[in-house]
Amino acid sequence: MQFLQLVISGGAQGCIYGLIALGFVLIYKATETVSFAQGELMMLGAFCGLAGMTMLGFPYWLAVLSSIAAMAVFGILLERIVIRPILGQPAFSIVMLTIGIGYVARGLITMIPGIGTDTQALPVPYKDEIWKIGGDAMGVGALVLNVEHMAVIGATAVLCVLLFALFRYSKLGIAMQAASQNQLAAYYMGIPVQRLNGIAWGLAAAVAAIAGLLLAPITFVHANMGFIGLKAFPAAVVGGFGSLPGAIVGGLIIGLVESLSGFYLPDGFKDTAAYIVVLVMLMVKPNGLFGEKLRKKV
Repeated sequence: MQFLQLVISGGAQGCIYGLIALGFVLIYKATETVSFAQGELMMLGAFCGLAGMTMLGFPYWLAVLSSIAAMAVFGILLERIVIRPILGQPAFSIVMLTIGIGYVARGLITMIPGIGTDTQALPVPYKDEIWKIGGDAMGVGALVLNVEHMAVIGATAVLCVLLFALFRYSKLGIAMQAASQNQLAAYYMGIPVQRLNGIAWGLAAAVAAIAGLLLAPITFVHANMGFIGLKAFPAAVVGGFGSLPGAIVGGLIIGLVESLSGFYLPDGFKDTAAYIVVLVMLMVKPNGLFGEKLRKKV
């Protein structure tokens, strides 16, 4: 039972990594750039949900939906105002810009009195609830499941299905796939590439907000929670930086390795486990698990 509970908790943490890694992959496929601001977008999404519930008095589900919508709009505006003017510049410049965006976001949040400098609890309706499966009448030997972890796993599964349907059956998703294959050819075919880039940033910000809202009940809301993005980047590398399914699989692998190593191995291994996995993956399969090279087509 202990091993199974470690797997479930590690899978829940891995889902968070996978959702943030999805943002890395979405932006990379759309603009061929790497955004290191994904963790901070997740943090802003969590603070939006907190503000909606505590300051505006929204019920939980309205706060969640409004936060996701607000972050989607924020992502689109961020791409249009900050990112688009420097597209075409060296990749290093764009990477440094996204790092700067993260620092600015953390700085602005800490300037908000009474919120930014404190650790806040997101009042979700399933806070501290558990499910017990099996065991005797006294609960001995039962499998104890944290509802917060199960909510993360369930929401991630639903989101994966929605994203699959978007990219498989909608014109928008097909157009985004075409643009990710060859932007110039897609532009000549009449596809609005610049608009799709903005939508990709908006979608990545919305997914990051979902990750923040799911993580907040577990780790609370604070200005530095965006640093979890440093663990999501290895997840994207392990899964294959151009693969959306690979982002989720890579996140699950990192989460499971962290959970098991933190319990069975000496102290310190948990913090380095993600990067050890990346090093092994780069030596064995540099393109990642789902990073096979495919012919570009439109």
